[in-house]
Amino acid sequence: MAASVTAALLVIGDEILTGRTKDKNIGYIAEYLTGIGIDLREVRIVPDVEEEIVGAVNALRQRYTYLFTTGGIGPTHDDITADCIAKAFGVGIDHDPRAVAMLRERYQPDELNEARLRMARIPDGADLIENPISRAPGFRLGNVFVMAGVPSIMQAMLDNISPTLQTGARMIAETIDAEGLAEGNYAEGLAAVASSHEGVSIGSYPSFSAGGFRNQIVVRGKDPAAVANATLAVNDLLRRLKGDRAPL
Repeated sequence: MAASVTAALLVIGDEILTGRTKDKNIGYIAEYLTGIGIDLREVRIVPDVEEEIVGAVNALRQRYTYLFTTGGIGPTHDDITADCIAKAFGVGIDHDPRAVAMLRERYQPDELNEARLRMARIPDGADLIENPISRAPGFRLGNVFVMAGVPSIMQAMLDNISPTLQTGARMIAETIDAEGLAEGNYAEGLAAVASSHEGVSIGSYPSFSAGGFRNQIVVRGKDPAAVANATLAVNDLLRRLKGDRAPL
């Protein structure tokens, strides 16, 4: 089986923590990475505070194969992500001629003011991540990928960097409907199934709709045989429980 490739996501911005902006990137990135064989292991949200960003970057980039960040690379005073990445890596930062050239493709000379030129400040040694929507690039330094917070731009950047990423075995997921059974009915048995099947994770997820509660059990893993065996065990458990309730 391919080695596990792991990642963390660092979401940067006061507006996320105050609720002013509702994050739309976490779920998208999680699904995207899972789909290509990268395990998203941790998500952190930090304010626009230098020491918070630098500390989180240094902790997460050392713990996982990749670190992805969103937010804080715009033209305003509180867009400090690029400077924080430079500080975390101990490198300089300045206007990157490549990034300036990209901005000139969008802005007229009289429009490319100092504020917009902030978006061309890139840490020394970084590779650029192309932004086909607004042209202001993201960048990669080491195993850290710095992307925009605007969902459409972030998604375009993620598509651009995806071919460069090392990937591992993809996650397999099997969903089983626990029709007519409440979690309390199968919780003990499900725990026993989970403990006896290594290499998989088993979760129970209730939801509510107009038709009432619906419980689904999801078996996840990267070994097809292990997932199949655990799925059979879960189905067997549910059949036995339903049989116990059935009239003679």
